[in-house]
Amino acid sequence: MKKPAGKGGRRRLADDDIDVWDHTAQSVEPLRKAKARFHPASERVEGAQVTSKSVAIEGPKVKAPKSAAALGKSSAVRIAAQPVAPTKSVAAPPIATFDRKKARKIRSGSIEIEARIDLHGMRQGEAHNALSAFIHRAQGRGQRWVLIITGKGKVSDRDDDAPFDMNQPRERGVLKRNVPRWLDEPELRGLVVSYTTAALQHGGEGALYVHLRKRG
Repeated sequence: MKKPAGKGGRRRLADDDIDVWDHTAQSVEPLRKAKARFHPASERVEGAQVTSKSVAIEGPKVKAPKSAAALGKSSAVRIAAQPVAPTKSVAAPPIATFDRKKARKIRSGSIEIEARIDLHGMRQGEAHNALSAFIHRAQGRGQRWVLIITGKGKVSDRDDDAPFDMNQPRERGVLKRNVPRWLDEPELRGLVVSYTTAALQHGGEGALYVHLRKRG
């Protein structure tokens, strides 16, 4: 309800008109403001935004992921810290019995002796090293049939419990006894199939035919 024009209007109100206006204006109640229109979907969107904000603010803090280099380093540390299982060593097969047919063929010359070594007259340490080098070299070359000459030697009749006598002849045949034992050691057993006493024309009891394994 608008108040009638006053000084700025086209005509001046009389005092009676002013009194009527004031009375009327006091009895009039202002209209209530209309509620703002909204769409139900907008209320759901606003509610979701508020919920997401509260989760972002009140939720637990998430640690930033480590860099790729840091992860790689930590993984390497964990891998290195793990105990390494010991590797099982494969035992070399035992020495087999020499094939009699093969022995006869060697004696008759049907199987050729591909390499030979003469240990006769060497000291034990020297002979042991020479035998090991010879077996490895022959097997590495793919040779299968070799001859080892040890010498027949001679066993004395001296009592083992008697005190050592410088005048007593030195016992011989040490290599003859030790070479079979050396061939049966783990270092050489994996390269040797079998061995046997040679024929007379190849040294008899002072020599051995040795059958070597195929080169792997």
